[in-house]
Amino acid sequence: MREILLLKCGELVLKGLNRYKFEERLVKTLRYRLQKAGNYTVTGRQSVYCVEGADGVPIEPALDVCARVFGIVNICRAAVCEKTLDSITETAAAYLGAELSRAKTFRVSTRRSDKHFPLTSPEIDREVGGRLNDLYPDCRAQMHDPELTVHVEVRDRWAFVHAAPLPGAGGVPTGTGGRGLLLLSGGIDSPAAGWMMGKRGMELGAVHFFSYPYTSEDAKQKVLTLAQELTAWCGRIPVYVVPFTHIQTEIRDKCFEDYFTLVMRRMMMRISEAVARQEGYDALLTGESLGQVASQTVEAIGTTDAVCGIPVLRPVIGMDKEEIVRIARRAGTFETSILPYEDCCTVFTPRHPQTKPRLFQVEREEAKLAVQALVDEAVAGVERIVIG
Repeated sequence: MREILLLKCGELVLKGLNRYKFEERLVKTLRYRLQKAGNYTVTGRQSVYCVEGADGVPIEPALDVCARVFGIVNICRAAVCEKTLDSITETAAAYLGAELSRAKTFRVSTRRSDKHFPLTSPEIDREVGGRLNDLYPDCRAQMHDPELTVHVEVRDRWAFVHAAPLPGAGGVPTGTGGRGLLLLSGGIDSPAAGWMMGKRGMELGAVHFFSYPYTSEDAKQKVLTLAQELTAWCGRIPVYVVPFTHIQTEIRDKCFEDYFTLVMRRMMMRISEAVARQEGYDALLTGESLGQVASQTVEAIGTTDAVCGIPVLRPVIGMDKEEIVRIARRAGTFETSILPYEDCCTVFTPRHPQTKPRLFQVEREEAKLAVQALVDEAVAGVERIVIG
């Protein structure tokens, strides 16, 4: 039996004259990702995309890939048949026979995209439903809340039969929302933030601040693993590893302890912006959640934003930890994020951090440093690692 995947788009169908750009990007992404899974073809018509394997190629690897492609809202694993009632009924019985044997109630739900087909959708429902009821007399037809819905789609060349659709990743295709540079730590929040912006079409890069020997090679590898886990959804991710030890020791030696974290964050933003401009990213992305830690109060965030000349996006800013954890679990990054390896934000943590700083106070502490020289040194020492 010929089996395919029908991929249904979400908000792409609402786009205007530039809709074709989103669709072209989606098809390009699907074809690129599916190359690694096997020999599959991707075709599209009427806002539905069909993925089919070559002879003997199983559909399961393609299903796993397509479930992580942003822009797809539903995935239907379907059987293909001729556009006749006999063929549709026979295919439904063969393809969904086990489900029909187990279920006590069922209904047929038809979508007829081919308006030249001689029967309407309700007429197809009745005809196919009656025939299936004859074949499976213990499975009673029931229009409201049945155990099983047999979906029939009559399209331009073929008819398709499938059970309930599976959820897709949603969002819009990667690469349609600009390019964002994610400040990627080893925690839970920043990978979740990256996943959310990937879902909104952003092509991701990541910058990681590495403070060896205060942070270990294991901690660095943890971050690279997180980036690898995000590539299943977001595609290839360049990771820019910034040597940060010298900057942190300078802050420790020259600045008042209560301002360590704030000055450090401002240095991170300066360096990240420099990398973003150098590599062609449009915005910085962070995993900051309002009030979660001392450096994430409104006042503290204001002092870090003051040094940025490009947009800073914070997709989890209004979420609590449980909401962020749910996103991290869906993205597949949570288990890696909770591994007990330190990151640079835990180095030289002040005992009494400022939570309501004034900008002039932070600038006064920062004036004790050779800021531009330190930024230039860090940018010059960046290690670029492409993941995916």
